Amino acid sequence: MVALAGFVAAYRGNVAAKPAGPDKEKVMSTKKYTKPPATEIKGKLTPEQFEVTQACGTEPPFHNAYWDNHKPGIYVDIVTGEPLFSSTDKFDSGTGWPSFTKPVEPNRVAEKSDNNYGMRRTEVRSQGADSHLGHVFDDGPGPTHQRYCINSASLRFIPAEKLEAEGYGAYLALFPQLAAAQAKPADAKGQTDAKPARETAILAGGCFWGMEELLRKIPGVVEIDVGYTGGKTAHPTYNHVHEGTTGHAEAVRVVFDPSKLTYADLLDKWFFRMHDPTTKNRQGNDVGSQYRSAIFVTSPAQRKIAEEAKARATKSGRWKNPVVTEIVDAGTWTPAESYHQDYLQKNPGGYSCHYMRD
Repeated sequence: MVALAGFVAAYRGNVAAKPAGPDKEKVMSTKKYTKPPATEIKGKLTPEQFEVTQACGTEPPFHNAYWDNHKPGIYVDIVTGEPLFSSTDKFDSGTGWPSFTKPVEPNRVAEKSDNNYGMRRTEVRSQGADSHLGHVFDDGPGPTHQRYCINSASLRFIPAEKLEAEGYGAYLALFPQLAAAQAKPADAKGQTDAKPARETAILAGGCFWGMEELLRKIPGVVEIDVGYTGGKTAHPTYNHVHEGTTGHAEAVRVVFDPSKLTYADLLDKWFFRMHDPTTKNRQGNDVGSQYRSAIFVTSPAQRKIAEEAKARATKSGRWKNPVVTEIVDAGTWTPAESYHQDYLQKNPGGYSCHYMRD
């Protein structure tokens, strides 16, 4: 299969995505990414992802996640999240693997001579994690005539509309039409509306499955995902967080429209009613600091609103014991594994200790 990539692409195909606005030789982000310990990598990746990235494996053509993906966005290293490629450089090579004309920016990938299988090829690896990605060939379309033939298993795709929410806002410049659409509108006098079109809340209150399922139903919620935050361990995975020693909490990230749902209402009418904020490090049968009640604020304004909401919850009479919800600054957000996302949608009737209190 590895050899196939070097011979199938007689097609010098059309670049599938729309051309980008700025020159992508420009460095858009200087953020550095480092490889986590081997035990963390193994716990985070699927067997196929581990085989590809850590043992130079190759996934089957036409039977992988992104060979036929035409959505705008960027592709990041599955191990560290380092940006590697953009849909603006993706094209249909006919090989059955994702193909790109170049990396998203300089120095994100490294090249290495590969003489395996009786061939002389150039292997491509991520700079930060040294993950095996695939190979680069010189049979691609102009102007570079390069074809970066990459395994889907080494990548995670981030849609363009989620770049800002996932911490990749610097790469919105690759998608000028989307960036313009997300810009704040100006009024008749040309003044920019200071009110954001979207706001993000990060909340923890026990097992994230049940919280996600209740929060997704709120009018005004635009996006929702589950993940880990609040700890000091880099690259947390469920296997480590579940042990209760990483400091991370199971949490839910909610992107909402503040014109339809205020942050105060999200806390008053939903968060403080869907779990018991008086039980420290516990919800139902789930015990440990990963199940603590916490609000991870993203601004001083959110902190003020959160403290006021906590005070109202304390005075509500709904709880006999003191409210112990933590209010702390939001830190690094790590999305949970794919099988945790939308869990109760995929597994109706699955475990949850969350319900709405009067």
